[in-house]
Amino acid sequence: MSVEELQAKVKKLSMRSTNAKMNLHDLSEELPTDWEKIPEVAQETFEVFKELAAARKELKAAKKAEGV
Repeated sequence: MSVEELQAKVKKLSMRSTNAKMNLHDLSEELPTDWEKIPEVAQETFEVFKELAAARKELKAAKKAEGV
């Protein structure tokens, strides 16, 4: 993947992570209503942040390889 493609991927994942964070925040503010959704929403948030961290690491390595 090129640096530009990785930057686009990181940007997309960053937007998804912000959305996931807000979903988790909103759920926490509504507690105890919908407490059953905690594991699902938390897992989704965890996964997107995990993907984002990996994509950022990949982007950093790609930039270093290209000397950017």
